[in-house]
Amino acid sequence: MARLSLAAQLFALQAALVVLVLGGVGVATYLQFAGDNARETAEEMLGVAHTLAAVPQVREALEEPDPSAVLQPLAEAVRADTATDFVVVMSPQGVRYSHPDPSEIGRVFRGTIGPAVAGETTFTETYTGTLGPSVRSVVPVVDEGGRVVALVSAGRTVTAVSRELAGRLPVLLAIALPALALAALGSWLVSRWLRRTTHDMGPGELSRMYEYYDAVLHSVREGLVLLDRGGRVQLVNDEARRLLALPAEVAGRPVDELGLPDVLGSALGSGERRSDEIHLTADRIVVVNQAPARWGGSDLGTVVTLRDHTELRALSSELETIRGFAQSLNAQAHEAANQLHTVVSLIELGRAEEALTYATAELELARHLTDAVLAGIAVPELAALVVGKAAEAGERGVELGLGEGAQVPAGIADPRDLVTIVGNLLDNAVDAALEGPEPRWVRLDAGCDAGGFVLRVTDSGTGLDDPEAAFTSGFSTKPTDGMGRGLGLALVRRAVHRHGGTVSAGNAPGGGAELRVRLPVREVLS
Repeated sequence: MARLSLAAQLFALQAALVVLVLGGVGVATYLQFAGDNARETAEEMLGVAHTLAAVPQVREALEEPDPSAVLQPLAEAVRADTATDFVVVMSPQGVRYSHPDPSEIGRVFRGTIGPAVAGETTFTETYTGTLGPSVRSVVPVVDEGGRVVALVSAGRTVTAVSRELAGRLPVLLAIALPALALAALGSWLVSRWLRRTTHDMGPGELSRMYEYYDAVLHSVREGLVLLDRGGRVQLVNDEARRLLALPAEVAGRPVDELGLPDVLGSALGSGERRSDEIHLTADRIVVVNQAPARWGGSDLGTVVTLRDHTELRALSSELETIRGFAQSLNAQAHEAANQLHTVVSLIELGRAEEALTYATAELELARHLTDAVLAGIAVPELAALVVGKAAEAGERGVELGLGEGAQVPAGIADPRDLVTIVGNLLDNAVDAALEGPEPRWVRLDAGCDAGGFVLRVTDSGTGLDDPEAAFTSGFSTKPTDGMGRGLGLALVRRAVHRHGGTVSAGNAPGGGAELRVRLPVREVLS
């Protein structure tokens, strides 16, 4: 059996339903016509009988020796004028004085005459008489004293009534057939629209497609958001809800009203094509791709895919830190080799005292920073980071130093968050210092006051044109790279906010930038 599409099945169902409804309406209308026709016929026969019963000539003929001689022509004339099948005048006992068939005159009337004999003037019935089944009425003829002296019956056969009813069928068909044609046209138009909408697929195919698509959308590892042409959310899968921390009911809501960060909400709401853009949510880094959704040349909206970049970015940061350590060790190895060659050369030249002085000065310089870091920073991971960043900065021509009395006690925050905060602040400060005049330097100050723990990074660069924008996602004064620029300070802000702290940026009195992080006292005391 050939597969029928949903549109074809719906059309067949609608057609059957329309035929059934119109057939029922037609039968009901026909039955109503039949009932109305029977009532109208009965009323008409009653009127004919009353008219003849009121004629004085009828009462006068009853006084004649042969009433039939007068009543038969009179009754036949009335019958012909009113197009009835019979008009019968009879005695109160039912003996006929007239009849369409003269041979029936003098015989007893077939039908009910009791009500008329009793004086009832509205009696009608359907009865089978000499002419067959007929609709008839029987009324009394009364004299001046009110006595019933005769009866008049007028009737029309059921066959004649049916012929009249058949004459109304064209009217019924004239109503039913256009209604059927209009309903069929409407059903065809609906099925045509449905065929285009469902791509001529059957209910089973649509059901399977929905089940498969729903399973795929909720099982893929990428976040998926479908937006209509007005920027309203139509579909969100589980991964997108997790990455964007979306509420339960988002369908139909504009994407820029979902509580997303301003930059991300504006990007998704614009509907513009985007490729591998890095954006920050409350606690994640996501890669956003956005493209128009088209079908058959028409624009349906926008498809947004999201990939979690948080772990990759963390690994990248750790890799950058390790690479910095390696570069620092390499630079120190080269520097140590140069210093060793210098000391050996001085000794070979017989200048041992100068060699000792040079070696002692270099050792003291290197030990000073290390001792200051170890004495002030009680977090081993952070201490190692600062030492490595200092060596890396020194190789680039920037002096990175620890402020006088700087202290970072243990338990301030999670070591990984501290590495993120301090590492990004120092990287940005070193880059900023390189843009400024000599001498180029970066200072790290840290300590506790009445309000909690305060960390401050100052550089000798040219300062910030817009300090308020420094911690927004996408802010950067450096060229872009494959991992996305403008994330470092934004990541700092996320990490600080996770610990209930605040972060701010400004310009130092000397002209460079100053970035401050404050963590609450409860973090210090924890």
